[in-house]
Amino acid sequence: MSAVRAITHTDRIRAVLADVPDPEIPAISIVELGIVRDVRADRVVITPTYTGCPATHAIEQSIRAALDAQGFGDVAIETTLSPPWSTDWISDVGRDKLRAYGIAPPPKGAGASALKNAQAAECPRCGSMQTEEVSRFGSTPCKALWRCKACAEPFDRFKCH
Repeated sequence: MSAVRAITHTDRIRAVLADVPDPEIPAISIVELGIVRDVRADRVVITPTYTGCPATHAIEQSIRAALDAQGFGDVAIETTLSPPWSTDWISDVGRDKLRAYGIAPPPKGAGASALKNAQAAECPRCGSMQTEEVSRFGSTPCKALWRCKACAEPFDRFKCH
């Protein structure tokens, strides 16, 4: 038996999706953000980061364009809200990319335990834990605005959910 695995139709679709950036945070892909829930030969299932996310339509359009460009025009895109997206679905690579982009990712596992980030966020710029939430509303509805007391820089943090 060969150790080489055949590349499947769904593998090729996954590869296309891996290059689709999130429209609000282009440094991270929709796969790394955990928006892509399932990939089948005939459909891609996605869940927006929250109900009513204004970027949902843009995400669907980006997926459609990427699939069409690679010859997957017959693959449907299905949006489901149940179960709701969780920050726990952000991949480790995605968390690293968020931090490098200046956004504090939520602690791993925090999505299952809290709606509000009770813990201090690590400043994505200097790494200090001397931070405070300034506003529940950041640059997008899924993020809150925080400030680092050590380096005095403001930054966004994903709200845990």
